[in-house]
Amino acid sequence: MYFNYASGIFVKTCIVFSIEEKKALVTNFWSGFNLYCSRQRFLRGKKKNWLLHRTKVNNVHLKFDPGRTSVQVILEIQHKSESKRLEIYERIERYKNLLELGFDDELIWDFAFQRETGKEVCRIYTELKNVDINKQSQWEEMYEFMAQKMYVLESNFLEIRDLIRD
Repeated sequence: MYFNYASGIFVKTCIVFSIEEKKALVTNFWSGFNLYCSRQRFLRGKKKNWLLHRTKVNNVHLKFDPGRTSVQVILEIQHKSESKRLEIYERIERYKNLLELGFDDELIWDFAFQRETGKEVCRIYTELKNVDINKQSQWEEMYEFMAQKMYVLESNFLEIRDLIRD
């Protein structure tokens, strides 16, 4: 924010990135996250290879979603058929207590989440609000949240994986 003497009002400034600057910012964010993970004792001091899309359960993925207002750690069900998607969601929901072990707050369960693209998916996630991927000063807080929450979510998912497969 700055004061414009000509108009006599305060003007809120907005940071705008070029495509190249935004790409570099995102690349630096993920490089920093990999470095952060390699330094964490609970991740055994090595670069962590997260499960993410290799869950061995069709249409179920683990994801990170850092954005402009929050960061989310997500278990997402992406089947094209709504009935199949809900069937998988209900199978996972049977083990809700196991999936939520180790989380301070309950996970957010959304069986009809709509992505920005308009695609509907089922999401089970936790969220840290009031952080912005564009603010490097907040990256450490985001990294800590992402690593700790995904570690718990991934570990809990592995405990129920065989129980929820087709």
